[in-house]
Amino acid sequence: MTRNTRTVRLATLVFLAAAAAGVATKGQSTPAPAPGNAAPPGAAQRQQNPPSIISRTQVVVVPVTVKDSRGNLVGDLQKEDFRVFSDNIEQKITGFSAEPVALSAVILLDNDLAERPGKQLQASLSTIAAGFGPTDEVAVVTYDEYPETVADFSANNDDLYTSLKRLELGTHNTQVIADPTTAGPLINGQPAPSTQGPAIHGSGRYKTNIALNDAVFAAAGMLQARGRERRKIIFLISDESNSGPNAHSFEETLHSLLIGDVSIYSISVTRTIPLGRSLVQRGASDIDKFVAGAGGDTYFADKPDELDRLYSDVTEEARNQYTLTFSPGQLQGAQDYHPIEVRVRRPGLRVETREGFYLSAIAAGR
Repeated sequence: MTRNTRTVRLATLVFLAAAAAGVATKGQSTPAPAPGNAAPPGAAQRQQNPPSIISRTQVVVVPVTVKDSRGNLVGDLQKEDFRVFSDNIEQKITGFSAEPVALSAVILLDNDLAERPGKQLQASLSTIAAGFGPTDEVAVVTYDEYPETVADFSANNDDLYTSLKRLELGTHNTQVIADPTTAGPLINGQPAPSTQGPAIHGSGRYKTNIALNDAVFAAAGMLQARGRERRKIIFLISDESNSGPNAHSFEETLHSLLIGDVSIYSISVTRTIPLGRSLVQRGASDIDKFVAGAGGDTYFADKPDELDRLYSDVTEEARNQYTLTFSPGQLQGAQDYHPIEVRVRRPGLRVETREGFYLSAIAAGR
């Protein structure tokens, strides 16, 4: 064998060894699929971007306040003490909590009260901040014909105190002071009704139309985006007027409260009917109806010095509600709205909660 022939054969052997080593290395990094288990087209891309697992569970959140016959909060009930019904069918309670909950609140202030209650409210405004804690977030809105945001949501209690301290509320004088030389005719000592312009309330100060529905609708819209883990409330202070005209009907406004899980806590600065009397006995105002439909409570400031106490009562009650949840099943009919009834097994207690829910509003993530 010649020297050249040996050289050629040696080169051939080196080439074949290198090729074999390359095949072995490739086989280690990417194993060949087993016979009959070939990877389907696009499998590599799906491995890099695995599909998201989506789970949709419909859950109704039901805040519940329980009081005894004297109006005191009852805080020692357990899950077994409650029963929840929807469409008169008992529902299984899937979640229960008696722990205090952080608040998302819109303080909604009537900006056209009569002069006396308006001054009383003005003097007490800054003390509202004391009822909120470091985990709460609060916005401030005033309203008359239109709602106006004074301060957006903030968890800074010092900022809330400052906003309320600096806020100047509008009022009107309920006594007409007229110039006798230009006054019109009187009937029983009072100015005769006129078709010229709005009714006058004081020295040149006309009473503004009060659009309560629109104010509540706007506040509910602000709260809808807040987290479901928070208790969402409208803290309303007013004389309960709703003279309109409103862009939103009562039904539209209640719907906005229910789909946002928003309750209303109202302090009336003019009515003096004792808390606890039925709506039938005292006659239901629009605020009473909002509270009955969406949940919450109504308070009445009989005396000026009661406002400070009522502010803390409202936040204490809202924060310390029971929270029940259920996944609706066996509902009757195909309608969107379904009534809710909550009962307690212990006798002599009064239960306050929302009157119903919209099925379309409880999709996951709402």
